[in-house]
Amino acid sequence: MRYAPEHKEKTRSLVLREASQAIRKEGPHRVSLASVMKRAGLTHGGFYAHFESRDAMLVAAIEKMFHSGRDRWVRETLDRTPAQGLTSYIDWYLSKAHRDDREGGCPIAALASDLPRLSPACQKAYAEGVRRWYAAISAQLRKPEAGELAYSAVAELVGALSLSRIERDPRRSEAILTASRKSLKKRLGLGSAS
Repeated sequence: MRYAPEHKEKTRSLVLREASQAIRKEGPHRVSLASVMKRAGLTHGGFYAHFESRDAMLVAAIEKMFHSGRDRWVRETLDRTPAQGLTSYIDWYLSKAHRDDREGGCPIAALASDLPRLSPACQKAYAEGVRRWYAAISAQLRKPEAGELAYSAVAELVGALSLSRIERDPRRSEAILTASRKSLKKRLGLGSAS
């Protein structure tokens, strides 16, 4: 059977979406080719039509995760002033909804502890995604110390999200998110620190 030219790209995109979700949920070392293909509703044998190896799939999935993160950044900042956009992004990032979205959330929080054990190609894809995120936040700040503030902001965002996911008591988990939202907004000079 012959498929339309866009069929292969759609199938690859489907596989990457499922791989990205599985990596976030289970961790990259627990994700198998067979499980990803099954999640995508495809046969294991079709994998090599899209990727030369499991590692190539992991690299592409990490890149897709950061691309999805950029899409979220655009949704939160588009048509807003830099301060409004950054405030909106912080509110989303440190929200209960994001905390609970382990299959679709931030790749930095999802992969940070696994990264040292991944291949150099995976580490490079991750590092490039993180650098783009620092640059995006820094550009919104428009201050002389924007670069340093961006590093600090990313560290607090990822740390607070990670800690809120670990905390089993819902009230304490929400308190971590709330405290970090207020702290970040105040430190970054974003006006109302609600």
